[in-house]
Amino acid sequence: MNWVRAAFVFAFLPCAASAFAQIPGNTVKVGVLTDLSGPFSDQVGMGSVVAAELAADDFAKESQGLTVQILSADHQNKPDVGLGIARHWVDEDGVAAIVDLPNSGIALAVANLMRDKHRTALASSSLTSDLTGKACAPTTVQWVTDTFVQGNSTVQALAQRNLKRWYFLAVDYALGQALERDATAALVASGGTAVGVVRSPLGTTDFSSPLLSAQSSGASVLALASTGADMINAIKQAGEFGVTPQMTIAPLFIQLSDVQALGLPIAKGLQFVEAFYWDLNDKTRSWSQRFAAKMGGRMPTEDHAGTYSATLAYLRAVRDAGTLEGKRVVERMKATPVDDELFGKVVIRRDGRAVHDVYLFEVKTPAESKAPYDDYKLVATIPGEKAFRSLEAGSCPFDSWK
Repeated sequence: MNWVRAAFVFAFLPCAASAFAQIPGNTVKVGVLTDLSGPFSDQVGMGSVVAAELAADDFAKESQGLTVQILSADHQNKPDVGLGIARHWVDEDGVAAIVDLPNSGIALAVANLMRDKHRTALASSSLTSDLTGKACAPTTVQWVTDTFVQGNSTVQALAQRNLKRWYFLAVDYALGQALERDATAALVASGGTAVGVVRSPLGTTDFSSPLLSAQSSGASVLALASTGADMINAIKQAGEFGVTPQMTIAPLFIQLSDVQALGLPIAKGLQFVEAFYWDLNDKTRSWSQRFAAKMGGRMPTEDHAGTYSATLAYLRAVRDAGTLEGKRVVERMKATPVDDELFGKVVIRRDGRAVHDVYLFEVKTPAESKAPYDDYKLVATIPGEKAFRSLEAGSCPFDSWK
């Protein structure tokens, strides 16, 4: 296992020792556990490390004496590797919070570990809605979006066009399973039907057989319950096999990096739900330019934005609570509504769900795009209270928190 210390940020005030007696060395260590080399590396990867560094930089101006140290590591999309790194970080390096956590299977395992260790899991790039449902914990906060939001919002958007017969191509691990489950539930509730599903391992490159099955199914929607390289390959091959003219492609979790990889000639017209876009308003543009300056001109994905915002909110809660104890820090986060520059007004619910507005976007045509990364046009704003699953529907077992 290899990990690197990515950044150090220092701030000192004379009163720091007394104010943070429960924080050893007045130092908060945050680990960015991410995919640096696999199918999600463009969505997260070094961009998530940079986003956490930006949060530490900004917190330094208001830290009241706390030092922030950012560590990072590649979990290689292997739960045993990710869990091993997380355990070493907490037990040997004194890491108090782990952020990013792409790959839902790894996120669920790490969140459980952090609960046992009384530290904090910041699931800013984890999609499974189980993190605020059956697997919720008093030490977990889930930022950005989840499988309920992605499935339900996409179903509602397509139902308005009377597209209610779906065929699923799902990646066969926790993310794909949760996306398929939550989208199917929303589809059935809207009067639609799932006419078939093919589940493929993570990293599949040949989708010819499932695409042919989808073509012959009579479905009007090809729903892609995947993300990253798997989704990119499926969309490209759908065009090559002539699926696109007869079926609407519904990407259930696509981000700016994926659209860039596809290119506008292929991606144009795709509609999907995201919680952040770099060109949404003056605040998102300003932060994104800072990010791009450190990333060779690349604009951030919603996962990068989520890692920044979750890390900054966490650091402020540690400062205000004066402790690294996970439950107490998360309680402070829940008690403090956030007016976030990237996500707007954010409320962290009792189950750890960060609730904020999300958006329905459509990919521009090449003629509509006027500059690099000018890829989206806004179709609709979905208020947070309508986008996210209700607290009651999540069935978080709060009694187990005692």
